[in-house]
Amino acid sequence: MLDLRIEGGTVADGKGGEPFTADVGVKDGRIVEISTRPSGSVARETVDASGAWVMPGFVDIHTHYDGQATWDPTFSPSVNHGVTTLVMGNCGVGFAPVRPGKEDGLVKLMEGVEDIPGAALHEGIRWNWESFPQYMDALDSEGRSLDYLVQVPHDPLRMYVMGERAVAKEVATPEDIAAMRALLREALEAGAAGFSSGRSDNHRTSEGKETPAAEASAAELTGIAQAFHGLRHGVVQMVSDFDLLQGPQRFDAEFDLVEQLARAAGRPLSITWLQRDPRGQQYPAIQARVEKSVAAGLPLYLQTAARGIGVINGLDASFHPFMGFPGYKEVAHLPLAQRAAALREPARKQRILSEQSGRLAGDGTAIPPLVDILLARIDLISGRMFPLDARLDYEPSVMQSFLVRAKQAGTTPLEALYDHLAGGDGSNLIYFPIFNYNEGSLDSLRKMLDHPRALLGLGDAGAHVGTVCDASFSTFMLTHWVRDRARDKMPLGRAVEMLSRRNAQYLGLQDRGAIALGLRADINVVDPQRLGVGAPQLVNDLPAGGKRFLQKAQGYVGTWVHGVAVAREGQVTTARPGRLVRMK
Repeated sequence: MLDLRIEGGTVADGKGGEPFTADVGVKDGRIVEISTRPSGSVARETVDASGAWVMPGFVDIHTHYDGQATWDPTFSPSVNHGVTTLVMGNCGVGFAPVRPGKEDGLVKLMEGVEDIPGAALHEGIRWNWESFPQYMDALDSEGRSLDYLVQVPHDPLRMYVMGERAVAKEVATPEDIAAMRALLREALEAGAAGFSSGRSDNHRTSEGKETPAAEASAAELTGIAQAFHGLRHGVVQMVSDFDLLQGPQRFDAEFDLVEQLARAAGRPLSITWLQRDPRGQQYPAIQARVEKSVAAGLPLYLQTAARGIGVINGLDASFHPFMGFPGYKEVAHLPLAQRAAALREPARKQRILSEQSGRLAGDGTAIPPLVDILLARIDLISGRMFPLDARLDYEPSVMQSFLVRAKQAGTTPLEALYDHLAGGDGSNLIYFPIFNYNEGSLDSLRKMLDHPRALLGLGDAGAHVGTVCDASFSTFMLTHWVRDRARDKMPLGRAVEMLSRRNAQYLGLQDRGAIALGLRADINVVDPQRLGVGAPQLVNDLPAGGKRFLQKAQGYVGTWVHGVAVAREGQVTTARPGRLVRMK
């Protein structure tokens, strides 16, 4: 007898081919039947999937649940978007290893880099570990909704070994490097999935300082990476600005370092891939270097987003254009609706619009310098700032921008932004795609997603909780790129392959990522007619009353992990079949 049979669905099996109609049978957490005709098997539960898509569970390689995992066993909201396996410990930041009494340093790091309220982290994390294997054991002591893997982040590793010298950006000594390498090896042997490092100027601690490993030398990175030698598992993840605007020499030097790291590790290495410079020259340059490296035998990959990378602006969000204006600061303490009403007062509005924003980035704040640069050019950048309303258009035309709205209304872009944010109860939001939107569309990103070395990632689930809600990337792939886009759509089979099998194989997971006999029954059943991404909502459901944007989904009939339903029709079940995946 089967435990579960999913009948009559359109199966996109994760292998990239054409979908087909079949029944899928599950027993003991494995897929044991894929039948294009009635098999006659009896099942304890039968799901009618007529008209629905049946797909493997999605594998999200880029999350930041490192803290949330200690208090939330469901991995919300990823569990609402079809994810069944996820990876945390990205971008070089995390919470292990940690010396007793030094926990606050890691909180400041994560609060700044990933926009997670420090108060929530202090209250929610139990800190019942010191070493990275102990952190893994602490997580593994409880069941969870989803399977998860952990990478060893560079910054905590450096802080653990070097102490204050790490945050002072001192050069690591050979002894420091040997110690970090030994700790990484210990974690890898305990089953850690890999190593991550962050080198972005936009990453700052909550005190405005650069992250400890932001300028780590090639000797340090390659010395640490030797921990992979002799092992058959492990990946490396790196984020870097690859700043072409500072000249080709800077770009080439940074990419040379990536190649040295990949060569030293001998393991698959993925880098962040965005269209981030105004002239759009950087992402083709990265592509060319990756293709050259791959041709030379280096296992490089390109982590690519599903849509524009940017921020949601709102009066209660982490950012909005007026937060540095003196007149706004006078009312910033008021409850939201009262604040919006105060901003609508004619005299206050006139005064604020005549003011200049104070400097936001720098010492004592995690706000990156990019914010001040953008605010100084608000009239120009308003051409890529859009109202985020119930339509949830993530590929809006420039005709919907605040720049055009201002011209049509005979006002300034700053006033158009002001009136939108001050309207109603103050809950209006602004969508600002900073990267991947140079042409006023996602056309360049569509080309990036087509690249054979592209890995779908960068959703940052669990992080940037007051500015983005990109845990919904998986649902967006199926709605926007497969179903709704007017031109250049993506075939369902290939989209599902990117969401599942491709990422699983990159990680070295051979037991999941496809609807295939013998594989784990990590399965999604989706109603394509009802499938949709919900509107982002600010909710105060983090420890200590911390707030975050939450964006759920509609149309997921069910999600199963190892054959057990973890979500049905948008409701998370009480089942906790998920476990820490220890790589070998």
